Amino acid sequence: MKYLKRFITPLLIFIVAIFLREIVTFFSSETVQLVFIIKKISSILAIVGFTWLLIISLKSAKRRYLLNYDLNREDNLKARKLYTQFNVLERIVTFVIIILAIGVSLMLFDGVRKFGVSLFASAGIAGIIVGLAAQKVLGTILAGLQIAISQPIRLDDVLVVEGEWGWVEEITLTFVVVRIWDKRRLVLPTTYFIEKPFQNWTRSTSEILGTVFIYTDYNLPFDALRQELTRILEGHYLWDKKVNVLQVTDSKENYVEIRALMSAENSPKAWDLRVDVREQLITFIQKNYPDSFPKTRIKLQDHINTKTPE
Repeated sequence: MKYLKRFITPLLIFIVAIFLREIVTFFSSETVQLVFIIKKISSILAIVGFTWLLIISLKSAKRRYLLNYDLNREDNLKARKLYTQFNVLERIVTFVIIILAIGVSLMLFDGVRKFGVSLFASAGIAGIIVGLAAQKVLGTILAGLQIAISQPIRLDDVLVVEGEWGWVEEITLTFVVVRIWDKRRLVLPTTYFIEKPFQNWTRSTSEILGTVFIYTDYNLPFDALRQELTRILEGHYLWDKKVNVLQVTDSKENYVEIRALMSAENSPKAWDLRVDVREQLITFIQKNYPDSFPKTRIKLQDHINTKTPE
């Protein structure tokens, strides 16, 4: 029912257009100017109503088709692909429909039609001028079309772009909106994602590995820390039970670098899992091995000067 309500207004406009065209038959021949105006208004209303119906039909068809795909699911890769393609292509088709409707409406008037013929006669020079002036705009639109087809990014993808981490919230023909983790919005032109490198954490799957780095003294027993990591992960609701690794990844003069590697279903869960694991591992070291945090050692040696008797 809610879908049918959207068709009421354009249908009424279309009906009014037909009614106006029929009613002019009752006017006398003395009101030629009035008949002309009413016919033009009727034609314009018919074009507006028909265009509106086309756009609403397009949106309704897209919406009904995408009902079968839920973006809120954990495994939503196919849904994100389809939402991205349909949203961008819908804007393209809508733009073309509106331009055609405006063109048909203007061609109803003789003056505009004659102007159009003369414009086409000089289209070569005008095309070059417009092409040079709108080069960046056309490049941006084509980049939006390329994103819809090749899909380097999709709706709800997790990106690291311009040093910011967030989700793709909206993709249009000319710009992309990235929702940053702290609720800010980063707006970038579509050409950015064609010309510059960026990180896409959900390109092929939403699963992601999380890392936690801890720096400790050499005297820490690594097996005890490894067992503690396993205990933490097995009792944590965010862990997907796939990756559980603890390794010593570097050693310096005053400390060793320990990396804990874990997995989660998506990047937000991986982030929360990482901060929880980091906190619990540090607490474990504080309680059980408080002397194992990095320290600087200085060895003092007493020098005793002894004099030999002469």
